[in-house]
Amino acid sequence: MPDTPERAQNDAVIGRAFRASSWVLLLAIIAAGLGFLVWWKSDQRKRADSKTSQTDPEARHPAAAQIPIARFTDITAQSGIKFAHVNGAYGEKLLPETMGGGVAFFDFDNDGAADLLFINSAYWPWATNSAANTNPTMALYRNDGRGHFTGATAGSGLDVSFFGMGAVVGDYDNDGNVDVFITGVGENRLFHNLGGGKFEDVTTRAGLTNDPKRWSTSAAFVDYDNDGRLDLFVCNYVKWSREIDRGVNYTLGGIGRAYGPPLNFEGSFPLLYHNEGGGRFRDVSREAGIQITNSATGQPMAKSLGLAPVDLNDDGWIDFVLANDQVQNFVFSNRHNGTFAEVGAQSGVAFDPYGLARGAMGIDSARFRNDNALGIAIGNFANEMNALYVAQNDSLLFADEAITEGIGPASRQLLKFGLFFFDYDLDGRLDVLTCNGHIEEEISKLQRSQTYRQPAQLFWNASSMKGASFVAVESAQCGKDLFKPIVGRGSAYADIDGGGDLDVVLTQIHGPPVLLRNDQQLGRHWLRLKLVGAKSNRDAIGAWVKVHVDGRTLAQQVMPTKGYLSQSELPLTFGLGKATRPDGVEIIWPGGTTQKVAQVKVDTLNVIQENR
Repeated sequence: MPDTPERAQNDAVIGRAFRASSWVLLLAIIAAGLGFLVWWKSDQRKRADSKTSQTDPEARHPAAAQIPIARFTDITAQSGIKFAHVNGAYGEKLLPETMGGGVAFFDFDNDGAADLLFINSAYWPWATNSAANTNPTMALYRNDGRGHFTGATAGSGLDVSFFGMGAVVGDYDNDGNVDVFITGVGENRLFHNLGGGKFEDVTTRAGLTNDPKRWSTSAAFVDYDNDGRLDLFVCNYVKWSREIDRGVNYTLGGIGRAYGPPLNFEGSFPLLYHNEGGGRFRDVSREAGIQITNSATGQPMAKSLGLAPVDLNDDGWIDFVLANDQVQNFVFSNRHNGTFAEVGAQSGVAFDPYGLARGAMGIDSARFRNDNALGIAIGNFANEMNALYVAQNDSLLFADEAITEGIGPASRQLLKFGLFFFDYDLDGRLDVLTCNGHIEEEISKLQRSQTYRQPAQLFWNASSMKGASFVAVESAQCGKDLFKPIVGRGSAYADIDGGGDLDVVLTQIHGPPVLLRNDQQLGRHWLRLKLVGAKSNRDAIGAWVKVHVDGRTLAQQVMPTKGYLSQSELPLTFGLGKATRPDGVEIIWPGGTTQKVAQVKVDTLNVIQENR
């Protein structure tokens, strides 16, 4: 919001008071102005691409030699993946063309292997060059359990064409098959998993409505009222149509019409659908209190791209954190009665440390310090650092510690989309990966520090018992394949080959994805857990698992919604390092019921059923 303070003094009174010294004041102003101009030009050269100037606290930098060797290998071609994203661009520079690219790891056929679903966009119906031989569709791939994928799209029911954005997975009817919800521009679609590799479009029957000017992005299946059924939260970006986009007419000097920020687009309310049972949902957005308006315009404030459903205060109820683009982030605190309180500003998550909104994209949350302090990481626009909001003594009060924790300064130049926590080297500490790429193809003509294609960035967690600190990993520690420049968007992880370590997929706009196999050979043990709810939702989404090992408590939440437009696998992977067994495992199911697990097997997948 612009600063518009009231002026408390009358100009005439001021003039009389200072008339005697007016010449002195004028000379002082001129001198100050010249001094400021010299400083500004010097500072501008130093910060050519920076949106804000600031004095950064000193970051801790662990020695690079401590980073283990854990290589990622590009196996996209050999794995059988042949998908390439289509964004429908034909020269008009319509904003959705540069924002898609969701992906999901999920076991659609219940064979224990993580399958893949790539979300595609489409050709615009009015484009003169849209007469292609075939319309692009979503792409479903079946995993044989060894990391080799075969196409399963044809005849699956997911072989549909519309301008898709993101993927959401969850067993919303508790029948044992994981269902799919796809967000998009102008329409969203719900697909019921019938088994046997078949999906049925049940959008209308389920009571989900569409709006041609609605542009949905990230979403999540989650049980916000603890009734045992998965509800559906949907983020919306901006009110959009071709006519609106052309009217905004964002341009850049030397380029002409370009993809730009959402500043001149009207915001859009998120949606919350309550699962009524029987395959039906009811829109409870208004009564739940998640429709926040701009106090100056009365219009929807949210411009949401990322979503983190997480129990912020350990009360057994899911809260929501929304990453908003160029407007403040939202924190919806669950009131346990079907309503939420928006506490983003009070919690410290709404803005950066200087009170400014950032271009927030992907988001994830985790207890990365292996203590009770929850961290919320957000990938922001180019020339804006990653955010890392860390809970203070009050679990609903956060401070951005991205700089002191080392995850901020190294990220500043890149434009970050996908972001998630995961333990790639199985040492028991959660690391961070970001998937990066600019939105404008010709950005390098205007900003020499920027490129359209950008490398991913991996931060190794070098924490100790007394704190945490991240350090950016280089190709010497994990290979060059991870850092191949792409126009990155979505990202997800899963153990695709049963090796226990976590493999990664990165998507890009109008191009092929990159499937990266984790080839670490550090000899570390691991524990994988798949939870099955009984009183809780069958997928156990929202449950927390605590693994006690070597005096540490490793905690993770069952939450496939991570990053940007994407979903990672449901099973949890805990790195144990050199420990051959955990000292104990406990599960906090949605609603707060605790279950201790007496026996678990290391270096394999354990399926844990909820006690009735």
